[in-house]
Amino acid sequence: MKSAVLTGEHYITGDVACAEGAIAAGCTFFGAYPITPATEIAEHMAERLPDVGGTFIQMEDEIAAIASIIGAAWTGAKTMTATSGPGFSLMMENLGLAVCTETPCVIVNVQRTGPSTGLPTMTGQADMMQARWGSHGDYELIALAPSSPQDCFYQTIRAFNLSEKYRVPVLIMADEIVGHMSEKVVIPDAGKIKLANRLKPTGRKDRFRLYEPGPNGVAPMPAIGDGYNIHVTGLTHDERGYPAMTVEAQEQMLGRIKNKIRDNLADIVETESYRMDDADIVIVSYGISVRTGLAAVDQARAMGYKAGLLRLVTVWPFPEALIREIADRVQGFVTVEINLGQVHYEVERCAGGRAAAHLVGHAGGKIIHPDKVLECIQKEFERP
Repeated sequence: MKSAVLTGEHYITGDVACAEGAIAAGCTFFGAYPITPATEIAEHMAERLPDVGGTFIQMEDEIAAIASIIGAAWTGAKTMTATSGPGFSLMMENLGLAVCTETPCVIVNVQRTGPSTGLPTMTGQADMMQARWGSHGDYELIALAPSSPQDCFYQTIRAFNLSEKYRVPVLIMADEIVGHMSEKVVIPDAGKIKLANRLKPTGRKDRFRLYEPGPNGVAPMPAIGDGYNIHVTGLTHDERGYPAMTVEAQEQMLGRIKNKIRDNLADIVETESYRMDDADIVIVSYGISVRTGLAAVDQARAMGYKAGLLRLVTVWPFPEALIREIADRVQGFVTVEINLGQVHYEVERCAGGRAAAHLVGHAGGKIIHPDKVLECIQKEFERP
């Protein structure tokens, strides 16, 4: 068996880096259906998983793809699928199943321009609100947004770690440009990569409860075949996993699903700052649009505006407290995203009128030019 981690420097695409990140994280099962611009992830996983004793399955469609990784996760495997646009839509019902059953798995969406078939080979960031609310009901999950091939590698590892730690599906919301661009990616030695594994139950098996929370609000998770009584259902269920058709059971179940995320925001929510120490104009961006934001900050500074960049590494849960804190000390925000305002609405909501909130976005297909951001700054803000 070959080494799980291809250490060293590589010139690879974001899609390939994502696949290598999954291998480095210990992924041993990948089920997917080909779709532009995520197919290269599946192709690379098909090639690499046999090297590490893993399993690749091309399913008949995206509904089956996500179903397969949910089922495989209950055998003890770390699992992943990858898709885009229409495929992501087909996965929404089973995404809710993974949330309800608290199944750790990773779903990659390499976003393209929609709706429907849209522009299949062109970039977009318009699935962000679907990522948060695409399935029905109230729930919490985690969504990360890599901004480079190197970041695809690391954020995929982080996605697996968060998924395992909190027993939750984690979304990687990439985009076509990040997925298809080729850059240097440095893969460290396996010993330098920190990995998390789901907590296994201990104690008497006859007293085991499948959804009884541990100290951090997360229930230990055995694998099917470990000898524990395991009952997995999408119905509202009690801590044993058995259906419980009462309002009280619904409140208890949903409280556990939400609180294990909301009570651990400090560990889950990650942002990065650039020239934010004295900024009074804050550009908020994620994914490929971070590059637009970085260039716009430097150009705005050269023009006399105190601009800074807040990069959303974790998009969901949204960094509400941070946006509110920033809103109390700046002129305003400029959200840069390749859609018509999905994350911008969250920035505006959290700013709450204490600071201006403006959008620089478009309907998709290409990266946003920094000049568009500068035009917004010049029009809406005053120099200090």
